[in-house]
Amino acid sequence: MTESWVNSAERIGADLHLELSGPGGRRAALIRALREAVRSGRLAAGTRLPPYRSLAADLGVARNTVADAYAELVAEGWLTARQGSGTRVAERAEPLRHAVRVPRKAPRQAPPPAPPRARGPRHDLGQGTPDASAFPRTAWAASYRRALQAAPTEAFGPGDPAGRLELREALTEYLARARGVRTEPGRIVICSGFAHALRLLFGQRGQGDTGGGVLRGPLAVEAYGLGFHRDLLTAAGVRTVPLPLDEHGARVDRLGRERAVLLTPAHQFPTGGPLHAERRAAVIDWARARGAVVLEDDYDGEFRYDRKPVGAVQGLDPERVIHIGSVSKSLSPALRLGWMVLPERYVDAVLAAKGEREAWASVLDQLALADFVVCGSYDRHVRRMRQRYRRRRDRLVEALAERAPHVEVTGVAAGLHAVLRLPPGTERSAVKAAAWHGIALDGLAEFRHPAAEEQAADGLVVGYATPSEHAYGAALEALCAVLPPG
Repeated sequence: MTESWVNSAERIGADLHLELSGPGGRRAALIRALREAVRSGRLAAGTRLPPYRSLAADLGVARNTVADAYAELVAEGWLTARQGSGTRVAERAEPLRHAVRVPRKAPRQAPPPAPPRARGPRHDLGQGTPDASAFPRTAWAASYRRALQAAPTEAFGPGDPAGRLELREALTEYLARARGVRTEPGRIVICSGFAHALRLLFGQRGQGDTGGGVLRGPLAVEAYGLGFHRDLLTAAGVRTVPLPLDEHGARVDRLGRERAVLLTPAHQFPTGGPLHAERRAAVIDWARARGAVVLEDDYDGEFRYDRKPVGAVQGLDPERVIHIGSVSKSLSPALRLGWMVLPERYVDAVLAAKGEREAWASVLDQLALADFVVCGSYDRHVRRMRQRYRRRRDRLVEALAERAPHVEVTGVAAGLHAVLRLPPGTERSAVKAAAWHGIALDGLAEFRHPAAEEQAADGLVVGYATPSEHAYGAALEALCAVLPPG
């Protein structure tokens, strides 16, 4: 049966008549009607659409039907959705209303310009970033205001290269309570993230470094990891030696004469899983025997779902481990705030490498983060996001079990991504198919060290934290549609 809805001017600024008809049910009919309204120009760019509940009530459909229709059109680029701004018609080319007449004797003209392309992928399932729409704006603004009002006058002068004492004190308490880190404020140095920490520790050629970094290679690394970090180390003249991985994490028994080892022990990136307890003890024994140091990348240690908390390796020996963390996964990479918990012997050298004046992390952001941690907002945000990401992980696992049961899902007990194990020889085609359909994700091979010994396994690294809530369902549908058959 054909249904119609006449929208009030108060809701979108102009009357609009929608015809819900045709095959495929009400969701498909609503998508077609809205798409046609945009295409024909009856819904102009920037027009705000009514909330899910209002439109559902007017049309006599379920609220989820409207939410799914909006999400699909956002994913296709017809609509945009931002927190606080609602769902609006995306900026698009003017609708084609009339054919363009070309004079018979017109001079030779250049071909018409190509239609505008959507910015970025339609479905972002890339790893490494949290849901930007979930940033706690209200709580962060409150912390920022309190920090600004309470800041002493000297906070507005040149910054301390170690970072603000208020933040280092807050981190000392938080890391001890939440991650089992043993430290004190004088052994914490604030940085702008993990990559900045690597640059300070190892230096970088061509960047004006005079001391060549605090640490020297060769550096043992896990056989799978971020190529960006390997490139950064290579630029600093550091040779990296890959360690094989198995179901218990890095094979630290293969460590030899390296001067340091870089690990992701809380949740191996990207394959998943914590470093086994025996191997945690073994790597500390190796560092003590060799006079070496362990670099602990605690990149998403807060997000765990089906297992007990895993403490930091640093707690086993604070003088043999450099613990590195940031808020890039827990809050936002836009804040550019991280920290190094250092053995005492490295503190002065790291501060010297950083320089006399803090040139990276904003002092005001540091003060705001300190308040955010102390007042409990950080803990509340992490708990809330842990629940949200767990639900997303469960939806991913359920969708794959129903649509692609031949695909094994691994590494999902913690973190913000999953690894989808594919049949041999299908990874490259799956990545191409995903790109063709506007899905951003990574193949597992992208993270493999070039000198790794073990045979590469086929897989996809799928980030389930990146999409906003309303776009996640459409992203899962698109993902399942491009997976290779069993």
